[in-house]
Amino acid sequence: MTTIDPALALDQDIPDIDWHVFPEGTVRDAFAAPSGLLARVVLGPEGAERVVLIPGVAGSKEDFVRIFPLLADAGYRVESYDIAGHWESVDAGPAHLDPPSEHYDRQLFVDDLIAILEDGDGPAHVLGYSFAGLVAELGLVQRPDLFRSLTLMAAPPAVGQVFKGVKHIGPISDMPPHRAAGLILWGIRYNLNRTPPRRIAFVRERLAVTKRTAIDDVVGIMMTMPDIVAEVAASPVPKLIAVGESDLWPIPQHAEYADRIGATLAVYETGHAPCETAPHQLVRDMLRMFDSVR
Repeated sequence: MTTIDPALALDQDIPDIDWHVFPEGTVRDAFAAPSGLLARVVLGPEGAERVVLIPGVAGSKEDFVRIFPLLADAGYRVESYDIAGHWESVDAGPAHLDPPSEHYDRQLFVDDLIAILEDGDGPAHVLGYSFAGLVAELGLVQRPDLFRSLTLMAAPPAVGQVFKGVKHIGPISDMPPHRAAGLILWGIRYNLNRTPPRRIAFVRERLAVTKRTAIDDVVGIMMTMPDIVAEVAASPVPKLIAVGESDLWPIPQHAEYADRIGATLAVYETGHAPCETAPHQLVRDMLRMFDSVR
């Protein structure tokens, strides 16, 4: 008898959607972070455990539309926000810092995350998507009291110049951040991942708004990730690494990194965006981890 994975079956039957639309009951606001006003969305019962979802470079809170209702229906208060320089937080950035700066640096994104996490009662479950996984790890090391668990979704399983481990382009990834960012954006705009029509239309709309300087600076940050592996491993919070089998970084690298930091590894039949293409499986595994905290 063949065992059918209900979460996989649900993920295999998801339609293309309007990626602008969050579930009914979602509340929108603008959070005053150190870098400026960040567009934020929140869904779920007040007073419930929080789940904070952080989008990556060239992304936005809408990347999590499909997992918002799943987490809220499970009794959690789920929220996400556009990071500085991106989509509806495009005006947030280094010019608002005290003192002002010319560039988006890693501490800007970490300080914004810390401010978001402080805007609640008690620690939160945190998911960092790709670049934001690095931000989440840095936040965990700097403010462990704000974390209940950590999910690294398609995050670089590396330190230093993290693109060196990317499939196919790793050997040629040592280039100026502006040029590397240009290659990344070219691949997104020309839909090399063959995402559905409504999805790629939204992605292109978002890219037209997001500041290129923010993307260039984020790529530069990803080329200089400090080695905090030992500190992340020392954290007692449960950790999950969630990736698609066709992720940018090979699965053996994710497996090795999971072993180094003491994380559970979950691999799905998808690519770099499990929140889009494997939402039910991702939330199932996140909920299992959340239950282990109690």
